Formats: sequence, C-alpha cells, structure tokens
Amino acid sequence: MFSAPFDYAAPTSLDEALSLLAERGDEAKVLAGGQSLVPLMRLRFATPELLVDINRIPGLDSIEEADAELRIGALVRTGELEGAELIAERYPTMAAAAPLISDPLVRNLGTLAGSLAHADPAGDWGAVMLALGGRVVATGPSGQREIAVEELLQGPFTTALEPTELLTEVRVPAPGPRAGGAYLKLERKVGDFATVAAAVALELDDGRVGRAGIGLTAVGPQNLKARAAEEALAGSEPTDEAFEKAARLAAEAAEPASDLRGSAEYKRETVRVFVRRGLLAAREAATA
Repeated sequence: MFSAPFDYAAPTSLDEALSLLAERGDEAKVLAGGQSLVPLMRLRFATPELLVDINRIPGLDSIEEADAELRIGALVRTGELEGAELIAERYPTMAAAAPLISDPLVRNLGTLAGSLAHADPAGDWGAVMLALGGRVVATGPSGQREIAVEELLQGPFTTALEPTELLTEVRVPAPGPRAGGAYLKLERKVGDFATVAAAVALELDDGRVGRAGIGLTAVGPQNLKARAAEEALAGSEPTDEAFEKAARLAAEAAEPASDLRGSAEYKRETVRVFVRRGLLAAREAATA
C-alpha cells in the first residue's frame, strides 16, 4: 500500500521548521529517521498533510556532556549511540540497549528523539530514559521547555508535546563514579519488538544504593517507571535480598496483557527475572 498524498518541506533552519509547524499544526508530522512514521504512512495509519523533514537543520546532531549531563541532539541516530565511546564508557544502560534495538538498518536511521516522540509502548528508548531520569527539550513558538520523560509519555503513541513543538534534544543526568546498568529484552526473533524488556540503572554511594532507576517496555499502555521498586532500593544495601524485593515490586507495577506472545502472568514473571538480573549485573559493574 502507498501513503496518502502529502506535501513535503525540508527546512534548513530551526526557525523555518517551527514556522511550518505553527502554520500547519496537527496537519504536519516531523521526519527525522522515519523508521516509525514512514511504515505507518504506508499502511495509512498516519496520514499527515505535510511532512517536515528536519535532516537539513544544522546543530541537531551532537552528542556531548555539559553541566553534569549528557545532551543528545534530535538527529543523533541509534547507530551513532551504539558506536559512541562516551556512551560505552559512561552510560552503561544506554550502551546495553542500543545494539538490541531492531536491526542495523533501523539503528542507522532511527533516532533516540524520534523514538521518544513516537511513544510506542514497545519502544526501547522510553524505558531506558525512564530508568536514567531523562528529560527532553521541546522547542516551540514561545521558546524552550524541559519535560521529564515520565511526563512526556502519556499513553500509546501520545506525548505531552504540542503540535507546534519540536523535540530538539534529549538530556540524561551524568552518572556518579560507581554506576552500572543493563537492558534485558525478550524478543521472538532478532529485530522484533520486545515481548518484555527492562532497563536498570544503579549508582552506589558509600556502599549503599544512592540511586536506582527501573524502566519497563511492552508491559503497559506506555513505557512504565517502576517507582515503588526504585524507592525500595534507595539508601539500602545492594544485597541479593534487596534486589529480589525490588524485582517483585517491579513485576507488580507491570500492566501486561495476554496475547500471542505470552500470558500476562508469564510477562510479569519475566519482568521480575529481568529486573533482578539487571540489578545484579549493574552491581557487578558498579563495584568493579
């Protein structure tokens, strides 16, 4: 099937892109990597009247650390994150997740920012950003505003972004010196959407858990943050027993549905197992 007819614009500045979005509002869709939008258009699940291609806008493709945070531009591809030395050395949860996202063709075009803006409950980056306490920068006619990823993701394919706003940057707090992380994903075949996945981030401070983050994929109407599990870990000793308790709380936070991929009970148990394994792996890395 072919997409419905649409107008196409390729602005060369951020101001030009924002002007187009302000003019066309809900009629327009932003194109970065196109790995989510284009298939939906071909199936006519999405029928934008205008496609705003932002790939010619300079300054949206950087990966850098500044002011104790990682800043990732809207045009940074997952493949770039997968190969970035900074990510491999400093951001273990992201480093673990990047190679598990779809396949090389998708990773070489798809963007982190685009994945968050798409808000697929089975998307991997949403859970990773929830675990890491990520935020996004939304740029619109009135300037910029920061939105926590937990507030950004509002439901299936629904975000807090206004039709006139462009997600221009993703920000992640820099980890402390003793940090570890993991991303565990159950999929039917390589490149498939997750049946269940869990992102885990752990920071140790003087022998105790200084911060813990847990995000879940494909077990709810959006990526879920296992807040009760995180709170149970905060300030505790990083013991196997503490991790098992947190894993049970994370499983309780999941809202899976039974389908062809498995029963709700099976998926909830997978959450428990993955969170426990992820915490153990994170502890090992943090204490190495």
